[in-house]
Amino acid sequence: MNQLFDMPSYLEHSYLGLVGLHLREALLPVLAGLVVALPVAQLCVRFRWLYPPVLWVTTVLYAIPSLAFFVVLIDYTGLSELTVMIPLAVYSLVVLVPAIVDGVRSVPQETLAAATAMGFGPVRRYLQVQLPIAAPAILAGLRVAAVSSISLVSVGMLIGNAGALGNLLDSGLKYDQPRLVWLSVVGTAVLAIAVDALLIVLRVLLTPWMPRGTRRSTRTPLAKETAR
Repeated sequence: MNQLFDMPSYLEHSYLGLVGLHLREALLPVLAGLVVALPVAQLCVRFRWLYPPVLWVTTVLYAIPSLAFFVVLIDYTGLSELTVMIPLAVYSLVVLVPAIVDGVRSVPQETLAAATAMGFGPVRRYLQVQLPIAAPAILAGLRVAAVSSISLVSVGMLIGNAGALGNLLDSGLKYDQPRLVWLSVVGTAVLAIAVDALLIVLRVLLTPWMPRGTRRSTRTPLAKETAR
C-alpha cells in the first residue's frame, strides 16, 4: 500500500503534499473571487444598468483559455502558484457574481422594509438580512466555482510543477505509469466530491430556518414575521 502512494522525487512533494497543494491552489482563488464578487454584485443590485456590462466582462474573461492566461502572467508572476491561482480567481467571478446578484434580488421588499423600520442601515441590512437570505444561492455558486477550480488546477502542469495532482497525470502519461494516472484522476474526483459535500453541510448550518429535506424556501425568520 505504501508503494502505491510513493511519489517520484522530481515532483518535490509527497502524495498528501500534492493534495494539500491542490486544495490551496483551488480554494484560495475561489475565496478571493468571493471577496471581489460580494461588493461588485452589491453594486450591480444597486445600479441595475451596471449588471449587463459586468456580466459581459466576466464572461469574456472566462472565455480566455487558461493556457493563454498562464502565458500572459508568466512574465509577471513566473512559474509560481500565483500564475495558476489568478486565472482561477477570475474564472470564479462568472459564477459568483450572478449567484450573489440573483440571491440578493430574491429578498422580498417587505423584508427590506421591515429591516429598515427596525433601524437597520444599508450595511447592516446587507450583512444581516440580504446575505443570509441569499445564502442558498451564493453557496450554490460556490459549489460550482469550487468544483470547477479543483478540476482546472491540473492545467497548471503545463507551466512546471504548479499543477499539484495534475503533475501526477502528466508524469504518468509521459513515463507510462498508470498508477500515477489513477492517483491523479481519482484523487481530483474525490477532492471535488468532498469539497462539494462540505459546502452542502455549510449550507445546512447557515440556513437553519429552511425546511429539512428539500430546503427550497429562502425566507428567514424576519421574512416570516413580516408576512404575518
